[in-house]
Amino acid sequence: MSDAKSNFKETLIVSMSNFLDAGAIVAGACGLTMWVNFLNLNDSAVGLLAAVSANGFGAAIGALIGGRLADKYGRKFIYKYDLLIYMVGVLLIALSMNFQMLLIGYIITGIAVGAVVPASWTYLGEQAPKGKRCANIGWGQFSWGFAPMTIFILSIFLSNLGLLGNRIMFGILFVIALITWILQQQIRESEVWEEQKEKEKTNGYVKAPISEVFTSKPNRQAFTLSAGIYILWALVAGLQGYFLPYIFTKIGDLTNLQSNGLNALIWLLTILSTWLIFIKKGDTWNRKVLFSIGCLMQIVAWLVLIFAPMGWFSLIFFDIVWGISAGFSSQCFFALWSVELFKTQYRGQVQGIIFFLVRAGVGIISLVFPTMLTSFGFAKTGMFLVAILVAQLVIGLIYTPETRGMSVSEIETQRYVQD
Repeated sequence: MSDAKSNFKETLIVSMSNFLDAGAIVAGACGLTMWVNFLNLNDSAVGLLAAVSANGFGAAIGALIGGRLADKYGRKFIYKYDLLIYMVGVLLIALSMNFQMLLIGYIITGIAVGAVVPASWTYLGEQAPKGKRCANIGWGQFSWGFAPMTIFILSIFLSNLGLLGNRIMFGILFVIALITWILQQQIRESEVWEEQKEKEKTNGYVKAPISEVFTSKPNRQAFTLSAGIYILWALVAGLQGYFLPYIFTKIGDLTNLQSNGLNALIWLLTILSTWLIFIKKGDTWNRKVLFSIGCLMQIVAWLVLIFAPMGWFSLIFFDIVWGISAGFSSQCFFALWSVELFKTQYRGQVQGIIFFLVRAGVGIISLVFPTMLTSFGFAKTGMFLVAILVAQLVIGLIYTPETRGMSVSEIETQRYVQD
C-alpha cells in the first residue's frame, strides 16, 4: 500500500473515534425526553446527566488524563485502551434500569470521550502531508458530523420503539466501537511524536515545561486564541447539541420524530460543508475570512431562531445556516491551531487542558441551563448564547495567524527559534 493510501486509511480509522464521541452525545440527546419520562427526572437530574456526560465534566476529566498520556507514551497508546472503557460506558447506558446506572454509564462514557480527543486531533494534524492539514483534520470533523446525522436518522426509524430504540442506538455504538478498536490497533505511531522523542534522547536536550504555555508570549496568544474560540463556541454548540431536540419539542411544539428530522438535516449540511469547504478549500483560502464568515452565520442563525415567529420557516432557516457554518466552525480551527501553534512535547497536554476547560464550562452551564430556559424564557436565554458567539468572533479577528503551506515542524521552528 502506498504511503498516501496508508495515511488516508489511518486518518479514517482515527477519525472513527470522533464518530463515536459525537454519537454518544447525540444518542443521549435523542433519548433525553424518553429517559425523563421513564425515570420521572426533574430539571436538576436532567442537568446532572448533561453535566457529567461526554459533553461535560466526564469528558473534561478524561481530556486531562488523555492529553498527558498521549504526550508521554505516544498518540497510539491511547487507542490501545480508550474504546474498551467507552464500550463499558455505552453498554451500561443501553442496559440502564435506574437513574444511578444511567448516571454511571454517562460518566464512564464521558471520560473515554475526553481521553481520546487530544490524541485524535493531534494525530490527524501531525500526520497530515504538508499543505493538507485542514484536509486531514477535516476528516475528523466530517466523522464528528456524520455520527449525529446517522443517529438522528436511526432515531426516526426507531421512534416507534420508544426508549427501547434509544437503548438499541447505544448498542449499535458498542458494536461500532468494538470494530473500531480492532482497526486502531493497526495504525502507526505519529512520526512527529517519534522524532520529538528521539530529540529528547540527545545529550544536552532541555525539555520545556508545560508552564511555558503561560510564560511565553507566542504561547499565551495561541492559548487565548485556541481556548477562547473553542470554549465560547462549545458553550453554545454543546448546549445546542444536547438540548436542541428538547427545545424543539418543548418550545417549537414539534413531535420527537419531527425534531430528530430537523437535527438530521443540520448534520447533513455540516458534513457537506466540511467536505466542500474545510477539506477542499481550508488549506488555500484565507483562514481569518473563513473563520469570520462561520461566526457571522452562527450569530444570524440564532437571531432568527430567537426573534422570528417559531415555526417551520425559522426552524429550517436555523438548520440550514447553522448546519453549513458548523462544517468549518471553531472546533475545526481549534483542532488546527492547537496542533500548529504548540510544541510537540506538550501539544497533547495543551489540547487536554483546553478540552477540559471546554467540557467543564459546558458541564457547569448544563447544570443551570434547563432552569434558565424555564425561568428566563427562550428569548433571553438565546440572547445570552448570541453574546457568547459575538465574543468568539472578536477573539478570532484579533489573534488568527496565517500558517498556510507550512509543516508542523516548520511552524514550530519559526515560532520558538525566533522567540
